[in-house]
Amino acid sequence: MKEKLEAIRALAEKQLLETSSRQELESLRVQILGKKGELTAILKQMGSLSPEERPIMGQKANEVRAFIESKVAERQAELKAKENELRLAKETIDVTLPGERHPLGHKHPLSIVLDEVKDIFIGMGFQIATGPEVEWDYYNFEALNLPPDHPARDTQDTFYITEKMLLRTQTSPVQIRVMEKQQPPIRVIAPGRVYRSDAVDATHSPFFHQIEGLVVDEGITMGDLKGNLMQFAKRLYGEQTQIRLRPHHFPFTEPSCEMDVTCFKCGGKGCPMCKGEGWVEILGGGMVHPKVLKNGGIDPEKYSGYAFGVGLERLTMFRFNIDDMRLLYENDMRFLSQF
Repeated sequence: MKEKLEAIRALAEKQLLETSSRQELESLRVQILGKKGELTAILKQMGSLSPEERPIMGQKANEVRAFIESKVAERQAELKAKENELRLAKETIDVTLPGERHPLGHKHPLSIVLDEVKDIFIGMGFQIATGPEVEWDYYNFEALNLPPDHPARDTQDTFYITEKMLLRTQTSPVQIRVMEKQQPPIRVIAPGRVYRSDAVDATHSPFFHQIEGLVVDEGITMGDLKGNLMQFAKRLYGEQTQIRLRPHHFPFTEPSCEMDVTCFKCGGKGCPMCKGEGWVEILGGGMVHPKVLKNGGIDPEKYSGYAFGVGLERLTMFRFNIDDMRLLYENDMRFLSQF
């Protein structure tokens, strides 16, 4: 038995040096020291020895096991160090090589114009107000002087969730929500997404963006509305821009108007873009109707105000001379990369 133990020791030492990976080393360890290994098989024969031989062979077997285990640990450390060296050599980065260029994104044209509009109105003392896109019928229509039987609702036939809840058709409901929470002076713009069941074409979409403006204070007049809108148009389209107000009708303002600006392409001389008129319409507005003020909790005998609404897509199309609204939503990089 002693000769067998020495043979196992010598063979194990030789085989351990020949292992080339930690997987091979583990397999060899199990082969020699495992429950069904060679050394274990020898130890199972201890019962056939005489009582005098057992302690001697037991001590020898323990020495062989300890020797093999130490050699396994040494070889494991050597193989691990070698693997680390190979991995480091393989993963070495040449810092002198030029890096790969990762293209950076930039703002969408709608975001560019929206940020410009925000900067203009914040510079004039306005604050940004927001409201829910899923809105109550009361805030979207009734509080804005559009009762259930009002014919103007037909032009805003939209996406209803329940009989009393819908996707808002305009950002005007924010007017009422602001007035309910804040007494004058009020000076806000409310940009956001709106929804209407319009067919998709070059100038219409069931999903678009509006910017609502509201000013309420003592002594507010149409002159204040015209002055602020003129400043807005000149800041957005250039100092040479002129505006004109045309009488119109909106249920939530009285008197009401639509605002035109001089054509950006021809400077007011007349061209196909403005249909030879020299003017293009960009927004509607007027003095806030007394009923709307009252619905917002504001005393119409003491306060007056003006409101206006403008489509962000329209501003953007004029700003960048885009002739089809659908280009703003198709995510075509050939188009968007121009901005």
